[in-house]
Amino acid sequence: MDEMESICFQIISNAGTARSLLIEALQEAREGNFPEVENKLNEANEYFVQAHKVHAELIQKEAQGEGVPFSLLFMHAEDQLMSTETIKHMAKEMIHLYNKIEG
Repeated sequence: MDEMESICFQIISNAGTARSLLIEALQEAREGNFPEVENKLNEANEYFVQAHKVHAELIQKEAQGEGVPFSLLFMHAEDQLMSTETIKHMAKEMIHLYNKIEG
């Protein structure tokens, strides 16, 4: 496996784990288990930050004039990162609503 493939898999793995934890947080919120919701959100954020750091390193390379090869795998990694970010924002809004309903 070359360096770029390894980087892509780091992004995919961390983003995927974050997304799974976000979904688990939503399921906990639906059940009214808000302390566990916070645990899941915090853990998801740690994985998301790791994925984002790896991605930011690629952006820095590109900005410094180093070529970053484009591939379907890289496109998939970016897609996973961005969809996880969207889910993160939507999950927080939905959890807020579940919290209000439980009020």
